[in-house]
Amino acid sequence: MISTLKIRDLIALGFMTFALFLGAGNIIFPPMVGQLSGNQLWYSALGFLLTGVGLPLLTVVALARVGGGMRALTAPIGKAAGILLGVLVYLTIGPLFATPRTAMVSFEVGFSPFIGAGGTARAIYTIVYFGTVMLLALFPGRLLDTIGKVITPVLIVALIVLGAAAIIVPAGVIGQPTGLYVDAPLSQGFIQGYHTMDALGAMVFGIVIINAIRSRGISDAHLVTRYAIVAGIVAAVGLALVYLALIFLGAGSGGLAPDAMTGAPILTAFVGHVFGPMGNVLLAVVITLACVTTAVGLVAACGDYFSTLLPMSYRSVVIVISLLSTVIAYQGLEQLIAVSIPVLSAIYPVAITLVALSLAFRLWCRPSRVFIPTLIVATLFGIMDGLTAAGFAYLVPQAVSDIPGTNLGLGWLMPVLLALAASAAYDRLSRR
Repeated sequence: MISTLKIRDLIALGFMTFALFLGAGNIIFPPMVGQLSGNQLWYSALGFLLTGVGLPLLTVVALARVGGGMRALTAPIGKAAGILLGVLVYLTIGPLFATPRTAMVSFEVGFSPFIGAGGTARAIYTIVYFGTVMLLALFPGRLLDTIGKVITPVLIVALIVLGAAAIIVPAGVIGQPTGLYVDAPLSQGFIQGYHTMDALGAMVFGIVIINAIRSRGISDAHLVTRYAIVAGIVAAVGLALVYLALIFLGAGSGGLAPDAMTGAPILTAFVGHVFGPMGNVLLAVVITLACVTTAVGLVAACGDYFSTLLPMSYRSVVIVISLLSTVIAYQGLEQLIAVSIPVLSAIYPVAITLVALSLAFRLWCRPSRVFIPTLIVATLFGIMDGLTAAGFAYLVPQAVSDIPGTNLGLGWLMPVLLALAASAAYDRLSRR
């Protein structure tokens, strides 16, 4: 039984954390942001990094400080509300959206150029993909060795090659911004960072990271927290570099796939343009490794959470989650993205608010006085953002539409800050 991690194991832990986060959304959304923002790409990149890197890192820190689990994070809002929020988060980044998306991105970008995009090919690939994910997730104690020491180094080398090509051999000139990116590139990048689901993923991966640390015999709470934060920092640096390279790639490759609806066609066109036929092989390696590692982490985390919530074993939950993800993944990538956007618009204000309140936990005399009213406001405005994103804006009161930032998807921010100020003041006065 060891009391500290060796440098080699600590590096592997950081690599594992990076690989867990680097999934489907992390690959396909940055190129799209780059293409749409054009010469405003650095403003968009800053916004994207805030929600795609900064928020997940803060979430890992918050989870490490409270013990790594969703239950500890949601304790101030009560058991029932905590379970409800936990179930919503786990289903969103689990079998309903994020996990199936990993299969479809790896199929459409990595394998469809070789085996075709027909229904039969998609079905066979999805079954093989989630069969592999299930087998890896059934042995969570080996994640550090399997992902951190074997898969991630190969993934990093492939990403370095792709990122270097984007910088050294650009496919074209950087164009002009389009749509909302003309006037508000920062906020658009901020909103696009939602779609990576990294902040929600951090809520789930926190326990996976901590379990990986404990599997190495680390039992001291302070050491577990320290190692989890180090792993989060390593992952954040890696993600930032990947995002910047892919956003730059998209900004200079718009002419290769002008009608792209996601970043997948942009990536495919770029690697074909720069590397020729071998480019598809490189992209298949990057996409598949990135998506498989994330899917394994998500399935393992869902297995850990739902096995304590339901009368089912960890292995039974892993099998059920894998089968459900297989069925949902068959619906296709564009359909999954279209359905997930309103859900993410609704849940992200709540997630951001919860993390921020948890980081400032020691400031509150009685945390429930601050958490509950502030999160209620975040939930209400999140639901209205979700309705708007789903095309039901007519159900949202006109007064809400007049709040500053609503047209940019940030209308929830001011009401939440006001609720926080009022509840924090009440918390202080109640103590006196």
